[in-house]
Amino acid sequence: MDAFLRVAIAEARISLTQGGIPAGSALIRGGIVLGRGHDRCLQGHHRLLHAELQALENAGPLPDHIYAQCTLYSTMPPCCMCAGAILLLGIPRVVVGDALAYEGELNLLKARGVQVEVLEDPRCHELLETVRRRHPECWRPPAVGACDR
Repeated sequence: MDAFLRVAIAEARISLTQGGIPAGSALIRGGIVLGRGHDRCLQGHHRLLHAELQALENAGPLPDHIYAQCTLYSTMPPCCMCAGAILLLGIPRVVVGDALAYEGELNLLKARGVQVEVLEDPRCHELLETVRRRHPECWRPPAVGACDR
C-alpha cells in the first residue's frame, strides 16, 4: 500500500474511533506530509469539517506555487465542497483510496484537469462499510450536486 494512503487511512481510523465518518486525507509535497486531517462532521456537529479541508487547514497557509506541487490523498472521493477547494488552490493531483460506495466529484476534478487516481484499496472500502453498518442514518449518499456526505 502507498505510504501516503496509509497516513490518510490512519486519519480515517481516528475519525471512526471518535464516532465519525471514516474519511482521512493528507496533503503531500515531495514525499513530505504537509498536512493531515480526518472528518469531524459528526463529532463536532459541523458539516464543513471534512477530512480534505482539515488536511489543507493543518498544512497552514501555503504559497500558490507550493499547492501546485502537491498531491492530496484521501480515503474516499472529495465532495463538491472539497473538490472546489482543490480547484481553488490549484492542487494538480488527487489520489483516492476507494470510490465504490461514493464517487464524489471525481468527474469534475478530471474535467478541470486534475490528475485523479483511484487505488481501489479494500481497507478504505471496509472503513466506509463499517460506518454504514453501524450508523446507516449518518450516511446519506449526496444527491447530484449536493455538498454533504
